[in-house]
Amino acid sequence: MRTKKIYVVRHGQTDYNLKGVVQGSGIDAPINSTGEMQAAAFYENFKGIPFDHIYYSGLIRTRQSIAKFLNPEIPEEKLVDLNEISWGNYEGLPMDHQENQYYLDMLGRWSSGELGHKIDGGESPVEVAKRLKRAFDHILEAGGENILVCMHGRAIRILMTVALGYDLRYMDAFRHENLCCYVLEERSDGVVYLDSYHPSPTIVKDPIG
Repeated sequence: MRTKKIYVVRHGQTDYNLKGVVQGSGIDAPINSTGEMQAAAFYENFKGIPFDHIYYSGLIRTRQSIAKFLNPEIPEEKLVDLNEISWGNYEGLPMDHQENQYYLDMLGRWSSGELGHKIDGGESPVEVAKRLKRAFDHILEAGGENILVCMHGRAIRILMTVALGYDLRYMDAFRHENLCCYVLEERSDGVVYLDSYHPSPTIVKDPIG
């Protein structure tokens, strides 16, 4: 049975992650030295996979995180639809007690079904799911048997619900760390399954980015 495997990885640590500052899609921060070490460790763990297509978001931290895999012989594509959720007016703010409580309250509203709720100037989970489905459909249709996709934490959680057919309310069931990797498998019947989850080679705690 012929299958397609999609390796969905989160970008490496940035200084914004380290300092607990919200990034979202509006801050195009590079990975830091820890992020570079995470990327190198991820490469060592997965360099034996014969990737034939590589995709990353429109933000620099994703391309930097999988740079060692890039090869002129392997098609690569930047997909803005893979960008992190926009946190709107929340972006660039440190996660102090007040902001963290606001964030937790928002997650509560999403898990209760208010999936159209969003921060001023930002995106809702429903809006992000729509563009991620467009990106995922494009990736599946483009061919290849081993595909590498680098993107972002909240976006990965939403993508997992889209790809696996889960209720969007349960997106937080999918954990993420910098350079963690979800392996999805599309089987010959077109159904996508979760094959495996690989935690970060260097786990760095941060809730948003």
